[in-house]
Amino acid sequence: MNGNYPPKPACGKNALGKDMSDAPPLNADQQELDKFSQLAHHWWDPSSEFKPLHDINPLRLEYIDSLAGLSAKRVLDVGCGGGILSESMAARGANVTGIDLGEKALKVAKLHLLESGQKVDYRLIAVEELARQEAQQFDVVTCMEMLEHVPDPASIVKACFDLVKPDGHVFFSTINRNAKAYLFAVIGAEYLLNMLPRGTHDYAKFIKPSELARHCREAGLAVTEVTGMSYNPLSKVYSLGNDTSVNYMLACRREA
Repeated sequence: MNGNYPPKPACGKNALGKDMSDAPPLNADQQELDKFSQLAHHWWDPSSEFKPLHDINPLRLEYIDSLAGLSAKRVLDVGCGGGILSESMAARGANVTGIDLGEKALKVAKLHLLESGQKVDYRLIAVEELARQEAQQFDVVTCMEMLEHVPDPASIVKACFDLVKPDGHVFFSTINRNAKAYLFAVIGAEYLLNMLPRGTHDYAKFIKPSELARHCREAGLAVTEVTGMSYNPLSKVYSLGNDTSVNYMLACRREA
């Protein structure tokens, strides 16, 4: 994995088919997009590489709903992938838009709506571009398990701020950067327990809570809560608590 942007096609258009002559490069790593595209058909298989997402989804859904009250809210799910969180928020009564740069993952997400009967507006668009189009249009913005996969996480945070309404909620989840996080999230999850494909994570892209909180403050968001998410390899159960040493969620508000 590297931090290079996707190469610009010779025609002068980006991966979304738009003219890039006057636009900044996409805040995405092409190798990351390719990696998840190859796995996209497994997204809704709870015994696949995406099992951890299925396992943690009830926890993150309850956490978001308890703080933001999803029913009847307009919600944006940034980096929605195959739609696991997007659909579950729609099932809570939210009007959900899910965005991603992975075309195959979005196709899987749209197909799954036919099975679930939920309604989600899925779009192939960068969050920075959507922020230019729909500033302050969402009551809640979520960005889960995405920041550790992009070249410029601060740009994502700023776009989330731009998209949320005054007094709205923004939620992030990512992985801390320390020896324990490397041991658990990389060595343990990818090599010892085989919970994730090898190469899923790049330790250099992990983000300390203090760093993410700084990005939020610089963007204009007020951090209201930091919550840890832990995994017990013996019971194979995830739980929320005060331990932010590996996985954590950060809740923010855009002040009115």
